[in-house]
Amino acid sequence: MGKIDPSSPVPKYFQLREILLDLIEDAELPVDAPIPSERELCQRYRLSRMTVRQAVDHLVTEGRLYRVPGKGTFVARPKIEMPLRLVSFTEDMRARGLEPGARDLDRRTTPANAHLARVFDVPPGTGVHVVERLRTADGEPMAVERSHIPLTVAPGLPDTPLSDASLYDVLETRFGIVFDAGEQTIEAGIADTADARLLDLARGSAVLLLQRRSFMNGTCVELAVSTYRADRYQLHSALEIPRRSRAATRQ
Repeated sequence: MGKIDPSSPVPKYFQLREILLDLIEDAELPVDAPIPSERELCQRYRLSRMTVRQAVDHLVTEGRLYRVPGKGTFVARPKIEMPLRLVSFTEDMRARGLEPGARDLDRRTTPANAHLARVFDVPPGTGVHVVERLRTADGEPMAVERSHIPLTVAPGLPDTPLSDASLYDVLETRFGIVFDAGEQTIEAGIADTADARLLDLARGSAVLLLQRRSFMNGTCVELAVSTYRADRYQLHSALEIPRRSRAATRQ
């Protein structure tokens, strides 16, 4: 059990936050287990109620804890690291030991507007399939995916079953589309009413907005615009130190 060091320059609320995180990561406080009450934490660590509440509020904001009105504060499920590589949702979830799922929301073929025409390098008005699906992991809603694919590369896509299937697997086995490159943009956003309802979130909740372009032989053949639950995902990346030239070092 950790202790609060009153002489440390680290704020007491942050020390308590670290103690609680250690308990969570060492599985002394498992998922969905209640944490000690604010009164108990105050007495155990000789802290003020304001300091304890500040530490708990930080962990709730970070998604490590969640509150149930009238019942207490509980340990949240660990966040899933969002892959920074070209991989399907299905493959990613299975690699984590989770059961992926997909529910069709809408499928249609529309004429490409100016934006899609530029993305796919096709004339405006060219047919583009739009596939909207709710993606789940172990039955929990995780993301709303909206994939755009030119009609010419996957003409029979609207008639192809996609329920609980990997779109990438279908594109490869049925249409011979194998992605060999991609680029992705991730930004913070707020869930609108429709996506919040699908993702079982309160309207206005924080989400991650992803826009991904996938390529085959240098040609973009998919534009995916997706909304992911920010409370279930985190980003992780290795950082490289840029090499300095000898001339720059001597200056």
